Amino acid sequence: MEKNKMDEGNLSPYKVAIPPKQNLFKEFQYTVKETLFADDPLRSFKDQTKSRKLLLGIEFIFPILNWGRSYNLKKFRGDIIAGLTIASLCIPQDIGYSKLAHLAPQYGLYSSFVPPLIYAFMGSSRDIAIGPVAVVSLLLGTLLSNEIDPVTHAAEYQRLAFTATFFAGITQATLGVFRLGFLIDFLSHAAIVGFMGGAAITIALQQLKGFLGIKTKNFTTKTDIVNVLRAVFSSAEHGWNWQTILIGASILSFLLVAKFIGKKNKKLFWVPAIAPLISVVLSTFFVFITRADKQGVEIVNHIEKGINPSSVHKIYFTGDYLGKGFKIGVTAGMIALTEAIAIGRTFASMKDYQLDGNREMVALGTMNVVGSITSCYVATGSFSRSAVNYMAGCQTAVSNIVMSVVVFLTLQFITPLFKYTPNAILASIIISAVISLVDYQAAILIWKIDKFDFVACMGAFFGVVFVSVEIGLLIAVSISFAKILLQVTRPRTAILGKIPRTTVYRNIQQYPEASKVPGVMIVRVDSAIYFSNSNYVKERILRWLTDEEAVKGDYHARIQFLIVEMSPNPGSAVTDKLYTSNFANIIGEDKIFLTVAEAVAYCSPKLDVNP
Repeated sequence: MEKNKMDEGNLSPYKVAIPPKQNLFKEFQYTVKETLFADDPLRSFKDQTKSRKLLLGIEFIFPILNWGRSYNLKKFRGDIIAGLTIASLCIPQDIGYSKLAHLAPQYGLYSSFVPPLIYAFMGSSRDIAIGPVAVVSLLLGTLLSNEIDPVTHAAEYQRLAFTATFFAGITQATLGVFRLGFLIDFLSHAAIVGFMGGAAITIALQQLKGFLGIKTKNFTTKTDIVNVLRAVFSSAEHGWNWQTILIGASILSFLLVAKFIGKKNKKLFWVPAIAPLISVVLSTFFVFITRADKQGVEIVNHIEKGINPSSVHKIYFTGDYLGKGFKIGVTAGMIALTEAIAIGRTFASMKDYQLDGNREMVALGTMNVVGSITSCYVATGSFSRSAVNYMAGCQTAVSNIVMSVVVFLTLQFITPLFKYTPNAILASIIISAVISLVDYQAAILIWKIDKFDFVACMGAFFGVVFVSVEIGLLIAVSISFAKILLQVTRPRTAILGKIPRTTVYRNIQQYPEASKVPGVMIVRVDSAIYFSNSNYVKERILRWLTDEEAVKGDYHARIQFLIVEMSPNPGSAVTDKLYTSNFANIIGEDKIFLTVAEAVAYCSPKLDVNP
């Protein structure tokens, strides 16, 4: 009895409060607000004059008008250095990535000219660098080539690419306008790690054709490791080109050494950044003076000169290809969006500023819509370029404008000089760029933290590597949703015991020193209870009660009271439903407590200890 008095002395005198009644409209309004407008985006417009609201509205759409007022020469110095540095990296990458998408080299450059300009005016990230990326280029090329052969029907293929880009932008912008950005969070980090790693290996394998100088026209169009390696080794009898291999291997070694130097010494970040451009210049000059192209070394040949031509008339707005373009665009747009938001959030946290995810989606969507009518294919944030941009000291999105200007000058004056660039160099640049996408350290960490997440990671990885990019993506999405469903339908539950000399009750498996209260079973449900998991929770509790009875068997130790600890559940909405449904009256209002300690104190005097 003394112990019970001591416990009761520490108990709260308060009872569970019954929330005030809310009508249906207010409850719906609150739910919508918390789901779609949790960040209250219009709070800065409150109590402002009409002219001020108009100005704020324009600044909301174009953030550059806001931060541009405080822009100065010091910031410009950082941005111009960063912009020139990422331009030296993006030009050779863009030419290579366009090949992944089965498009002519100039389309990669087009996609690093217009989209970065649009993003600089509308985006909220200071560090993200915009342009084509390897994974999206591969995904787009794979999905498009499944519908149209890029060689025999090049014009139709090109039109479908622009159509897909248009719908990718529409998808991204729509998600932002309707504030549905939370949907991309359903694709777990573990699944993304696996998908990216598998895509990197697939991309690297596809470069073996150019790296080895394989000229067969029947080289496989499939992306899985088995078919690609079979095609590579079966072509050996027709002859690999040793001059091509020598050039490719030399440049790849140079790029990897440059990357190693940059990783070992952060101050030398510019070494791996300019290494690809140096490689292109040196190899192009070498091929030109030796005429290695006459010895079987394949070269880029012609790259269209001039800035982006209009492509609005090439987009399919009717016909059979409209639906196909929409489907491909939605898929590519979602992957591009996921990559860009992840990159933006990473660098925003490093510099301690806020990234508006919905505004990012509108910016990315707008730039791809505009890009689709100016001969661009899907562009997004590039991790390698964004990392270089960050380390080069970028201050604002002006670095994207600087990069875009350099690409503009390249398109206007320099593209003819790329004629003798060997394809092996582009293959080497792509291989060196995608190696970093195989994040084995992240996979190891995922294994240590959550085995189910590791299954998702490996499922996506092996799906891409051994089947196809689409199947890998499908596996990634499926496993991510499966985990969500499991967590909802099978919530974690635990039996609680009392920590000695306290009124604190914790999981007895986590705290072995915690002791069960005789005659009382205390169960905690660690997530919200829904119709989808209510039966499981009930059956889990009944099973525990049955097991306890079977083990104890003793009348003295028999469970006489069940306490369900529901602290993760009962907000005002849940509590209101408990009272409205008459549940509180059925069990008795005096049997609903604020704390477990109060419930135990209520039960203790009533325990029947007599046989």
